[in-house]
Amino acid sequence: MAVEESDRASKGRKQLLLNAFVMNCPGHLSPGQWRHPRNGTANYNKLSFWTNLAKLLDDAGFHCMFIADVLGPYDVYRGPSNVDPALPSGAQFPVNDPLYLVPAMAAVTKNLTFGVTASTTYDSPYALARRFSTVDHLTEGRVSWNIVTSYLDSAARNLGLDTQVEHDERYRIAEEYMEVVYKLWEGSWRDDAAVRDEVSGQFAVPGRVREIHHKGKYFNVPGPHICEPSPQRTPLLFQAGTSKAGTDFGAKHGEAIFLGGQTPQKVRESVNSLRQTAKEKFGRDPSHLKMIAGMTIIIDETDEKAANKRNDFLSYGDREGALALFGGWTGIDLSTYSDDEDFKFVKLPAVQSMVQRWSDTVPGSEGLRWTKSRIADFLLLGGVIPKIVGSPKTVVDELERWVEEGDIDGFNLCHITNPGSFEDMIEFLLPELEKRGLFNKERQPEGATAREVYLGQSRLLDDHPGSQYKWRAE
Repeated sequence: MAVEESDRASKGRKQLLLNAFVMNCPGHLSPGQWRHPRNGTANYNKLSFWTNLAKLLDDAGFHCMFIADVLGPYDVYRGPSNVDPALPSGAQFPVNDPLYLVPAMAAVTKNLTFGVTASTTYDSPYALARRFSTVDHLTEGRVSWNIVTSYLDSAARNLGLDTQVEHDERYRIAEEYMEVVYKLWEGSWRDDAAVRDEVSGQFAVPGRVREIHHKGKYFNVPGPHICEPSPQRTPLLFQAGTSKAGTDFGAKHGEAIFLGGQTPQKVRESVNSLRQTAKEKFGRDPSHLKMIAGMTIIIDETDEKAANKRNDFLSYGDREGALALFGGWTGIDLSTYSDDEDFKFVKLPAVQSMVQRWSDTVPGSEGLRWTKSRIADFLLLGGVIPKIVGSPKTVVDELERWVEEGDIDGFNLCHITNPGSFEDMIEFLLPELEKRGLFNKERQPEGATAREVYLGQSRLLDDHPGSQYKWRAE
């Protein structure tokens, strides 16, 4: 075995990108775990919780802390507009703004990068561009933007609308939004505008800062950008979305794509579609899109210990919280259905399709009825993200299968407990990945920007559509 592992490691295997997937709330994807002894998310509103987590991940060699976000509560279950089911478990409610955490975490780390979720639907591009430029400066280039268009009616209502903007219309808005921020980040200040020349008395040179004069269907932004160019200008761009509109948007703008799916074969379908669209429709090198799959890992020294750990986690799970999450994700209130109905047969096409996929792909579920209780049990640990439970060998064997069959470049690693799950990954997962040549803690020079970590250079690559707006020094 040792010789075999050494041979594999010597072949220059793909180095996996590893993100810690978190949210600025008590309960991210495992409702009820906030009270587990190895969980600290009850202190999500304490800065020390986040700086300690960042240092833990940085010292271990994680590439990124990827921070999810929503702009409204999950209030569909037992609704309408009812937040009560989410409250005991803290199921993504309450939730604080993720961006404010990043400068403090960057100050106590050297290499960890930070992915921050922000919406193109409810924020002006001028204001968002300023915030990300500010944080890109303060982190010296270690920030990325997870671009979302938002999906909750509760967010729409609280931000001045009667209901959500229609799905494809949100992507049309997002398309123009990206044009505006590229103009601000890449084209408003020439690369050599801010000279800080004490002899001439010029901080920035007149004539090297210009308005962008954007007038479109959705936005009117004269500019110029209020911030000087930051290390990356445009932050590294994450995106998630596998609808037709989402695939087109990600293939055009995304530099790292967050993918969901219960099997590597299903994920491979999305990967192939994204890479093909990027190449054929937008003229991009398909390898310039890094594919990151979500994965929930429960790991221990042996398969038996990992299974016992999973059972312990289940004892803390909150089923009402899980059904509140389901209501938010799907817009469907399962409280109106009896406890013993099999959702493979109810007249809800979206839920039928979802549980049929689970029934076909979730290990151990063959022939079982997908009742409301079973749906809640499935979602208790890691939500809809696929799950691997086992020893280091078991877990990494499965991760390798995903890499090979799914053609992916890394993982968004979900926690059950935080920091407990990440401590387990550091103890059991990372050494096994390193032994097999899939992970190298010393992979980048100290202080590399987010885009350098993912793509090898700080600025947008030349085949990226945002590059056309660059105003280079003469």
